[in-house]
Amino acid sequence: MPLLSAAINRIAPSPTIAVTNKAAELKAEGRDIIGLGAGEPDFDTPDFVKEAAIEAIRQGQTKYTAVDGTPALKKAIQHKFRRDNNLEYALDQISVNVGGKQTIFNAMVATLDPGDEVVIPAPYWVSYPDIVQFCGATPVIVKCGLEQGFKLTPEQLDRAITPATKWLILNSPSNPTGAAYSEAELRALADVLLGHPHVYVLTDDMYEHIVFDDFKFRTLAEIEPRLYERTLTVNGTSKAYAMTGWRIGFAGGPVPIIKAMAKIQSQSTSNPCSIAQAAATAALMGSLDFMKPRNKAFQDRRDLVVSMLNQAAGLSCPRPEGAFYVYPDCSGLIGKTTPQGLVLETDEDVAAYFLNTEGVAVVHGAAFGLSPAFRISYATSTQALTDACQRIQRACAAVS
Repeated sequence: MPLLSAAINRIAPSPTIAVTNKAAELKAEGRDIIGLGAGEPDFDTPDFVKEAAIEAIRQGQTKYTAVDGTPALKKAIQHKFRRDNNLEYALDQISVNVGGKQTIFNAMVATLDPGDEVVIPAPYWVSYPDIVQFCGATPVIVKCGLEQGFKLTPEQLDRAITPATKWLILNSPSNPTGAAYSEAELRALADVLLGHPHVYVLTDDMYEHIVFDDFKFRTLAEIEPRLYERTLTVNGTSKAYAMTGWRIGFAGGPVPIIKAMAKIQSQSTSNPCSIAQAAATAALMGSLDFMKPRNKAFQDRRDLVVSMLNQAAGLSCPRPEGAFYVYPDCSGLIGKTTPQGLVLETDEDVAAYFLNTEGVAVVHGAAFGLSPAFRISYATSTQALTDACQRIQRACAAVS
């Protein structure tokens, strides 16, 4: 009898975490490494959020809370959905979890059975297919290439849906590409979904507030109220509020799904950290003004990185609408030979070449389901980004 379960053997460790850990190990060995793999803002948590956490500690808010969130935080989330998304959710339609990843995990575990299918546009966040596979269901990967802006088309969606389809996962702005769906693009997808009433939609809106060039973020349930009862709207405090380590994610959606997610959580982590919940309450109820200068910094970094990567031989880097990632195509490097005599056959080879010869850590595109490409997080200093892009330019120029 095998020790490990079939479920654990269906998934792999997170490639993005692996790259971040590898960069940290090399730095600890004294190597000059620029890590561009981590998907977290380099800005600090706002002071007013920290003060709320400190006050919660002083007030003794250190006990268990309700399994899926305090009433105060659920009311703050209710306020956030109303303010930002024109969505109304009752408190029993809201789930609070230990980060957005647990929100998605709980939703999938609570609803999927073997034989079910989940439509996932690629490039995708690395955890989506693994979570689906852990549940014994089948991820249906739809490749959405550079030529279509890394976005799912209505025709592709319609073709991918079968009687076994349970969910569509839609992430905008996207990790790993930064691509974001316009209102018109969401409307076109909604029209397809209205013709398939058995399909539910999970919208991962984690990068909602990090958008550029006057892009107007909208979410699916806001665009099409007829999909409200079939949509789980997922968000969190990690990215926009620079609260990755606080681990607070949340969702609004149909009561049966929310209750089932709470049941899963009651037998896994139980409640999220009480102090983190107090901090998230303050964050969601507070002013958004602190985001403006941060988004300006992200936009400036995006423009710098896109410009410099497009000057590198063999790379083509589109200009994303949001998040803090770029996803350059590296097909021009495939088949080339490095100065060390190695042939670059895959984007994983390209990423390894950048790391080994120039000390730049990126995540290879195969991890996100679309090759040949790689992901760069520009959530770091302008100086580090300039240095990293110069190193990448040098590495690209050295192959033949």
